Amino acid sequence: MRKLRRFLVIPVLFALALTAACGEDHHGDVVRIGVNDLAQPHWDVFKRKAAAAGITVEFTNFTDYNQPNPALSQGRIDLNKFQHIRYLANYNARNNDTLVPIGATEVYPLGLYSKKHHAVGEIPQGGEITLSNNPANQVRPLLNLAAAGLIVLRGGGSWDSKLEDVDKAASKVRLTTIDPTLTAASLDSVDAAYVDDTWARQAGLTNDQIIYTDDPNRPDLKQYINIFAARAADKDNPKYLRLVEIYHDPEVEAAIKAEAGFQGIFKTNTAADLQATATELETKFRQ
Repeated sequence: MRKLRRFLVIPVLFALALTAACGEDHHGDVVRIGVNDLAQPHWDVFKRKAAAAGITVEFTNFTDYNQPNPALSQGRIDLNKFQHIRYLANYNARNNDTLVPIGATEVYPLGLYSKKHHAVGEIPQGGEITLSNNPANQVRPLLNLAAAGLIVLRGGGSWDSKLEDVDKAASKVRLTTIDPTLTAASLDSVDAAYVDDTWARQAGLTNDQIIYTDDPNRPDLKQYINIFAARAADKDNPKYLRLVEIYHDPEVEAAIKAEAGFQGIFKTNTAADLQATATELETKFRQ
């Protein structure tokens, strides 16, 4: 997301927090960006840098991951920054939409968090682990759990693995899917959980509570690079592309790195490279 950054179909309570007027009051010279972490200080730095470049930015904050892509498609916002390539590709395939990535932001390690255990070996037989209820955000946790020896995937696992592929009888733990905004809170009652970076930081989770992780620089994890997304007709909009560049301004990146719990690795893949990965995934999802 930030991340999916790494990783919805129970809609949770969702609210839109607007930092400025939009909708009918929107002016064409204002770029409206949908995010899911507006409370993070780096957005103030980003907005200031954009203004210095002659671009006025307004933010819409979403607390429900199901909302930013429809809002973008319907023209209620101009860009969004909350998802990775795989999530976008899955959304397009399921909704016959044509949203596109126009720039990379970060990729994040996938951490398995626990408040009860210090290592995966401490999780007992029959222990419970929570993860996102969005299929687009389940493959990576499933492969992660298989690598950790906590579940067994029929056929050995692949990037098309699904929850139905989990051999429950042969697995050590049981899996519960919930809305990703609730995974951090679930740690009070389960053995471990996969928590999106945005919600982990908001919940005050720390690296010391991560008991297993993967290497986000692996080539096969390109699909989990987080992105700015736009409507296809706007993929070459110079103002939008300039905002992608501003996100990687040294001052903006420094503000992001300074935020508690940040573990991301900045990425600057071209839009064409990102789109190639998205197209490949969409083709698979549409089959």
